[in-house]
Amino acid sequence: MKRFACAACVAALLASTAADAGFFGDLSRKVTGPLKKQATLDENIIAKGLKEALAIGTERAVKEVAKQDGYFGDALIKILLPPKMQQAADLLAKVGYQQQVDDLVLSMNRAAEKAAPKAAKYFGDAIRHMSVEDAKGILRGGDTAASQFFEKKTRSQLFEEFRPTVAESMKQVGVARAYQEMIGRYENIPFASLVGLPSLDLDTYVTNKALDGLFIKVSEEEKRIRKNPAARTTDLLRKVFGRL
Repeated sequence: MKRFACAACVAALLASTAADAGFFGDLSRKVTGPLKKQATLDENIIAKGLKEALAIGTERAVKEVAKQDGYFGDALIKILLPPKMQQAADLLAKVGYQQQVDDLVLSMNRAAEKAAPKAAKYFGDAIRHMSVEDAKGILRGGDTAASQFFEKKTRSQLFEEFRPTVAESMKQVGVARAYQEMIGRYENIPFASLVGLPSLDLDTYVTNKALDGLFIKVSEEEKRIRKNPAARTTDLLRKVFGRL
């Protein structure tokens, strides 16, 4: 069957090597078909398909971290104490206060889980406002190109949205109480006060760690969608990729 060259914009959007396999790899192959006049339509359909794929991936990521133990039960994104604070926690554990340390770690992760649903709106806005140039960059990019796009577009906004939610959530789940109890126990240990504890803004720390974990999960979803044909779960996605 005779191949027709696409318009320059479409060619740039779809350019890729034959070795680029999987969900987004399929997007990057040249469009073939009986009618040249379908080139613009193909570009529009492909853009819609890409946006739908990203919407599905980000929705899954947000749901995954927002559920109970979404952070706490996932070793990859579990929020731990910062290294300098961990030194104090290790000392506390040795003198019988492991439970206080565990309570603090659990409560930080619970706060992140409660804040996570806020991300859905911002990811949705980023997808709706995605330009053709954005789509080109994602299609030509590596396994985490879409994740990098979302982080660039939304991280600062998400921080501003997450931080007060994290602060309120930490009050509700007892982070401050657990932290103060841990500090009090630590200061009562002989000679521990000579070492001192680092100043820690818990709200900022947990917010940043929550966002780090969220974008890790978004990148995991992106990789899965790129490589797994079974992720084509809607009629639009099947239509787009069935034509390529």
